[in-house]
Amino acid sequence: MTLELNAKVREVLGKKVKSLRKKGIIPAVIYGLKAKSIPLEIDYSKFEKTFKEAGESTVIKLKINDKKARPTAGQPKADKNVLIYDVSRDPVSDKFIHIDFYEVRMDKPITTEVPLVFEGEAPAVKNLEGVLVKNITEIEVEALPANLPHEIKVDISALKTFDDLIHIKDLKIPDGVKISVNPEEIVALVSPPRSEEELKALEEEVEEKIEEVEKVGEEVPAASGEVPPAQEKEKEEK
Repeated sequence: MTLELNAKVREVLGKKVKSLRKKGIIPAVIYGLKAKSIPLEIDYSKFEKTFKEAGESTVIKLKINDKKARPTAGQPKADKNVLIYDVSRDPVSDKFIHIDFYEVRMDKPITTEVPLVFEGEAPAVKNLEGVLVKNITEIEVEALPANLPHEIKVDISALKTFDDLIHIKDLKIPDGVKISVNPEEIVALVSPPRSEEELKALEEEVEEKIEEVEKVGEEVPAASGEVPPAQEKEKEEK
């Protein structure tokens, strides 16, 4: 099933885009295929839903409702096959504030990052109280846009002991998808829990480092008009 998303050519540019966001609209841009970039506007709620389904590795049919949008050869007018190339979020609210779409050719392979999704339960975690270590969380793949997987699943139920490992070669890679990662590279493992002795030693190490930092701070000279860093800031503020 092809995901579709409606868009409109955006006439509001620059700092004025803040007014769009207040109305539940995300400013966006589409580029690629050597065509001129087009500023767009997307309904926030509809994009949010599409992003959850598509992520950044699934092709979306972007339906641009404007005659200004140039059609791509072999495609219906103003319909473009795109990837969500990049999204910007507000650092405080974490809401989307801008989207970059990249137009792709369906007959030409592309390279992109695909996330790994860890599924199941590791017996070494459940029964041996180990700690799951995810060494890799995404891998680079090459495929035709139509064959790009949304995600690649990793079954961690194979991790029964602390000696068990999941390698790249153990992943189920869909047909038509190529990866260039070393097949022996470790994806996940379960490490043994720390003993009380190890935890105590770690705690002592942290305390020693804190004492060293505090000791260095006390030894910083304040002669000849030189001001220690901590006091220099206070002096500037006064």
